[in-house]
Amino acid sequence: MDNITAIAALGALAQTTRLETFRLLVRHEPNGIPAGELARLIDVPQNTMSAHLATLSRAGLVTSERQSRSIIYRADLNGLRELTLFLLKDCCGGSTELCAPLIAELTPCCAPEAKLS
Repeated sequence: MDNITAIAALGALAQTTRLETFRLLVRHEPNGIPAGELARLIDVPQNTMSAHLATLSRAGLVTSERQSRSIIYRADLNGLRELTLFLLKDCCGGSTELCAPLIAELTPCCAPEAKLS
């Protein structure tokens, strides 16, 4: 990821409705949410939601897929990963002891579930 792409993603998230929408989509991975349902949950008009989703999509933070008559939106976790890695790439000048608390905070939310044998 380069600076321009990171700035576009951060700019897309620097607005209340788009940030709320993105966080809601992250919580509903991997199933996603239909566009109309997103508008209802966030309590914005559908045309306004469409504009916000277009901004998030151009920034590489959401994807969409048509399913019958609905468009399902999902958080683009790869885009989120790239943005997060871009922001943390040079974390603490390589001093792992300084970055460890940050990594520890992220680990519990994203730890893979143990598979049952």
